[in-house]
Amino acid sequence: MSGMVNEGNDGFTLPRGATGFFRPKDGPLPETELSAFRAALYAAARVAGGEVGEVEQRVYPRSFHAATVVGREGENTVLCHAHHPWIAFAKTRRDWYGEDFLAPPPWAHAFTNTGFTVLSSERLATPLSDVDTSVLTQGEWREVRFYGITTLGGVLFNAWD
Repeated sequence: MSGMVNEGNDGFTLPRGATGFFRPKDGPLPETELSAFRAALYAAARVAGGEVGEVEQRVYPRSFHAATVVGREGENTVLCHAHHPWIAFAKTRRDWYGEDFLAPPPWAHAFTNTGFTVLSSERLATPLSDVDTSVLTQGEWREVRFYGITTLGGVLFNAWD
């Protein structure tokens, strides 16, 4: 499947803005346009034979937009990182995530076709020790430790302040 993240144990390198933690002195972070996410959601819903439910724009300090796609197999929560074109799937809608990521549904390719990167549940469960975290600031590490985050997914989809 083209556009899927390589599932090998190649390291994931965190880019700046991965945590969503914003420091004004570092300048603005890249933005994932809500309109692009919304367009991809409608494409995905068509493939899923369903419809887009509520779309919730991220509000700082949450690091992601969230939406639901209601298809033949029921409801899926779709997360879209606010600063990088990453998509993840979860059981329920929350303000932060640790372990509750789902495997991408069969229609996830609708996101990769529109330029997003779909992150698998295995990838999101990657221990932080296996991730290149050299870009993280001391402030970000403080948050990671304070919230007891141990996985890549926990770093990417959070609501620290």
